[in-house]
Amino acid sequence: MTPLWHPDIPPPPGPLYARLADALERDIAAGILPGGSRLPPQRELAYALGLSIGTVTRAYAEAERRGLLLAHVGRGSFIRDTSPDIAIATSFDPTPSTPAPQTGTIDLRCNIPPRMGLTRALERAVAELAAAGQLEPAVQYIQGSGLRSVREAGATWLARRHGLACDPADLIQCNGGQHAIALVLSSLCRPGDTVLCESATFYGARTAAEHLGLTLRGVAMDEQGLLPAALERAAAETRARVLFTVPTLQNPTTRTMSLSRRQDIARVAHQHDLTIVEDDAYYTYADPADRPPPIAMIAPDRTLYVASISKGILPGFRLGFVTLPPTVMRERIMRGIRALGYCPPALGGMIFARWVADGTADAIADAVQAETAVRLAMARRILGSAMEPPGAARSPHVWVPLSPLAAQRTLNHALRAGVELTPPEACSVSRDAESGVRVCLGAPDDRPMLERALHIVRDAIHEPALSEASGII
Repeated sequence: MTPLWHPDIPPPPGPLYARLADALERDIAAGILPGGSRLPPQRELAYALGLSIGTVTRAYAEAERRGLLLAHVGRGSFIRDTSPDIAIATSFDPTPSTPAPQTGTIDLRCNIPPRMGLTRALERAVAELAAAGQLEPAVQYIQGSGLRSVREAGATWLARRHGLACDPADLIQCNGGQHAIALVLSSLCRPGDTVLCESATFYGARTAAEHLGLTLRGVAMDEQGLLPAALERAAAETRARVLFTVPTLQNPTTRTMSLSRRQDIARVAHQHDLTIVEDDAYYTYADPADRPPPIAMIAPDRTLYVASISKGILPGFRLGFVTLPPTVMRERIMRGIRALGYCPPALGGMIFARWVADGTADAIADAVQAETAVRLAMARRILGSAMEPPGAARSPHVWVPLSPLAAQRTLNHALRAGVELTPPEACSVSRDAESGVRVCLGAPDDRPMLERALHIVRDAIHEPALSEASGII
């Protein structure tokens, strides 16, 4: 037990119980509360801190929701002991040193979570499934919408990590977020249709639209994302019926819509009968204390919500989910599933379901976010004011606003120095699109590699024209 724990509770804003949970999370990260230690009973802690029992009870519940605690009836609440199987390459030495020789290039194009050491955890999960006689679905066709147990785990995950309550019967298991986007667009649209989206949008959505013969119409943005007035004009001009949007840590710009902006977008969608495809792959990276609710909670009757497990846990699982509003014909989606893959693979979903039940998924997600916060702080330190402040405290990618010419020069300069960046035109869908360079922080194997790459990017941003002009007389 840790009876003498006296946290330094952060000041407002935010409810007291959430701030107490924040203090708990901070002290765990600092090693003040080691894994496996037992917390004081709620009544004792409430008395020691001069708080109500209800406040402490809610704080413990919030900490358990974040994956910080394990509560056992009759035994108490214990700090979760992070599994040694969940390891991230964090061998960052802040002391300046001579960079080691590099072979090939460093990839800052691919937006994935930091690399995890999960081999033993995967082996153990498969062994447990085999011991329980539950591996058979992994070698068979399954129903098109996915295994019931996987969809139940998906619903639990969305409620726990996204704050979105949904019936497992309304969930479709997909082969990753990219498959979910292609499935939804192909089911809602026909070749030649126009789909509205941010003026700079997710490259995967652009690829899917081009493959399906759809026209993307970019809508102007500001620091909060889509502009409602611009969306109204575009909807009236094009008579489009579908809006694709990334409202949280928008890809590529990292901008996050406020609650009022989401409400305005939902209002415009209602007025113009737009079906919203909400890609919320990065929602779990946002701060739980102040992140706004998904648009799917504001306009549940017209929003298909896409959640990707790949972006926050493990890309190789190729696992995502789509929620279906009552206005979308389920059979149309099911026809799309049969046409694009017949059914989703089972094994990754089965392991995910087991990890959701035993807390491993939360531990992985929390470790990913903790490492992402460190990498984002590194990007802030090295890139400084060149990068736009991201729309959340943790972001797996950052946005460097640049003119189209400067962006292309930066890309070329970085590539010659051994760093690959996303081409500036990859995400652009209109002539007035947001222009700049997206820098992804998760792909490098470790922090030293990321640090070297970010220094190269910084030099490429500030000195791109010098190399282009060399030799000119």
